[in-house]
Amino acid sequence: MKSGSQNNFRGCLLGGAVGDVLGAPVEFMTRQAIIDSHGPRGIENYVSAYGRVGAITDDTQMTLFTAEGLIRGLVRERHKGITTYPGVTANAYLRWLHTQGSNNSYGLDPFLDEPGWLYSKAALHNCRAPGSTCLSALRNMDSLGERAVNNSKGCGGVMRVAPVGLFVQDVGQAFSLGCELAAITHGHPTGFLAAGVLAAVIAGLREGDSLDDAIQSAKNLLVREQDYEETLTTLDLAQKLAADGTEPVDAIAQLGGGWIAEEALAISVYCALIAKNFREAIVMAVNHSGDSDSTGAITGNLLGVIGGEDIIPAEWLEPLELRGVIVELANDLHDCGGWDIGMGAEDQDFDDYIWKKYPGF
Repeated sequence: MKSGSQNNFRGCLLGGAVGDVLGAPVEFMTRQAIIDSHGPRGIENYVSAYGRVGAITDDTQMTLFTAEGLIRGLVRERHKGITTYPGVTANAYLRWLHTQGSNNSYGLDPFLDEPGWLYSKAALHNCRAPGSTCLSALRNMDSLGERAVNNSKGCGGVMRVAPVGLFVQDVGQAFSLGCELAAITHGHPTGFLAAGVLAAVIAGLREGDSLDDAIQSAKNLLVREQDYEETLTTLDLAQKLAADGTEPVDAIAQLGGGWIAEEALAISVYCALIAKNFREAIVMAVNHSGDSDSTGAITGNLLGVIGGEDIIPAEWLEPLELRGVIVELANDLHDCGGWDIGMGAEDQDFDDYIWKKYPGF
């Protein structure tokens, strides 16, 4: 189903998580306020947020439930002979909604008495500044996988779709599915097209493309869609600023705050393009006036899939909340295509184990 090593998959999900963690304490601060609090270079190492050092936010929470939804969609396909990845992943998002202390208004039940492995992790049951659009769209969803009835292009769709690029077979499928999953909560075309671009770029990087080539392939898919102009214009500006030597602080300010989808994507692409290494990219991506945890997370996804887990500083990995869960989920996302499960499975004990861990709905 996919190529790329477990190390690349772990790098993508862990990289996103550490970018999320570094940016979390400064998410709602201006750049000047960050400098006043953390010194002239801004925040460079973890500080406490949400009562601990290494705390993830809703960005990583929803990314994990995206990965879980994709695996459960595959498990369903193997057992039932049919699946819908947007529908099954929408169910995963409803389980995330439950972890935030809320429920679907139409009585959609994402558990069916089998909550699965991920939902059982107590550390996920914490509210970490969840996006209001995601919450309201999931509360008001009356059919699994449908497009949200709103006009939001917030970054809550793009910040969670990196697992799509790891999971699917090719770049085109990654783009389409990334759009579909983001549209579950964000109905504005830019809100889901930016997510499709990120998923496609991740898929290209997973296959060994350079970042420039992966971006170009994603842009070739983007321009076939209606209402692509906002996403393309901002992405083009990110590449131009990366190439022309503009000072990073000024370049990121030109790209925006990252609160909306195309800006979060563009800031992250810019940082990934110009930084000399992973640490420099993440520090750059979070020290601005805007949605620091989301831009940190997306930048970490991009560079993590390129370089793998080994490029992430050990001092950022060691205190990372749910590190073991992230690693296990990344490994399962990598391996699931080769599992002997479902119709004709020879190892019934393994089949039963996987169904209990990732029930197919």
